[in-house]
Amino acid sequence: MIFWDFDRTLAFRPLGWGDLVAEAFVARNLGPAPTSDEIQPLLQTGYPWHTPEIPHPELDSPAKWWERVEQVISRAYVAFGLPQSLADEMAAEVHARYIDPAGYVVYDDSFPTLRELGRRGWRHFILSNHVPELPDIVAALGLRPFVEEVITSARVDYEKPNPAIFRLALDMAGDPAEAWMVGDNVIAYVLGAETAGIEGILVRDRDDRAKRYSPDLAGVIEIVTPED
Repeated sequence: MIFWDFDRTLAFRPLGWGDLVAEAFVARNLGPAPTSDEIQPLLQTGYPWHTPEIPHPELDSPAKWWERVEQVISRAYVAFGLPQSLADEMAAEVHARYIDPAGYVVYDDSFPTLRELGRRGWRHFILSNHVPELPDIVAALGLRPFVEEVITSARVDYEKPNPAIFRLALDMAGDPAEAWMVGDNVIAYVLGAETAGIEGILVRDRDDRAKRYSPDLAGVIEIVTPED
């Protein structure tokens, strides 16, 4: 079994949270918009993944999860002088923009790698710190036929690198004899997976703390199925 991170591993969003917050500001014609760099420091606390050591069973529905996230975004708008009611409206707009599949791009090597590994007998799950709508986004991007399950942290109470989310994934996968985790973040997806007995592979962004690294997904094929 191979567990795949989604964002910046199989696909990416050119516009991140800070960009979308700025974009919604511009769309309202509210004057000079703050830049993403100015906004980003205001988005560094409050999201569920900022405290992965703390489970969030209270966020047991997409509405409750998004309420928490929108509060963070709204707080940023208020910090730039907007009234609370308008800030709340714009946070909801950012929510809508973020879950739009049209805002995502699948990496060129994702489909060929998933297809080849499947041909070699590997099963695929997506396991990602992401929004409740991730299964729908994955389906809209055409990735769903290649994966058995899509596990998003927004629906399972835990954020990577919490070991509990990896144990849950192993259980859902039927406790496979061999399991790998592939992702772009060394702490969340590699070191976190290794605490649960899953071998980790870092992709895209090098970090010396990772025992295994590939600059692209094609290299994953050779790591998990090395030639004799």
